[in-house]
Amino acid sequence: MLTSDNLATDLIQHDPEIADGIASLRAALNEAQNGAPRIAHQKLHRVLAEGNFALCMIEGRRDGQHAGLFSLFRLADGKIVEHWTTCTPIPPRNEWKNDNGKF
Repeated sequence: MLTSDNLATDLIQHDPEIADGIASLRAALNEAQNGAPRIAHQKLHRVLAEGNFALCMIEGRRDGQHAGLFSLFRLADGKIVEHWTTCTPIPPRNEWKNDNGKF
């Protein structure tokens, strides 16, 4: 759950579709499209961390499309203070050029 316990109230957002702050991030994660969540996190594959940065590699859906969702967080004083994100569509398996997959 997103709370002021783990997120800075003045969270700096680098996703151009989401405004700064906890309320905007919460609204984006709760946004629905055709009755389904617009952004759905389904499986956390990896977390890589160094210093005050953590990268989460997540499989999910964005706008109804299977996707790789990558979120980079900067932490300070035990809270997330900054967030970057990228989303890469994952084509159907029969269209893959190799057997390695996204993750």
